Amino acid sequence: MEKMSGKVALITGAGQGIGLATAEAFAEAGAIVILADIKEPKEQAQKLISEGYKAASIHCDVADDQEVKKMIEWIVTIE
Repeated sequence: MEKMSGKVALITGAGQGIGLATAEAFAEAGAIVILADIKEPKEQAQKLISEGYKAASIHCDVADDQEVKKMIEWIVTIE
């Protein structure tokens, strides 16, 4: 199912649990998935990429406004 093809989905708390399951669901729907967590979820993003999905990971503490700003600035540069 490619309902979200061409869309970018930013999932915070994507390192484990509900956040990771949400990231996987968006990837399966065809979105480019950005997995964000206070502990950068590199392994989780690599797993999605190895399964043929488009994904990237980033460290972000969403309680820190400056980190959130940097994350958004980085995301809008992704092609």
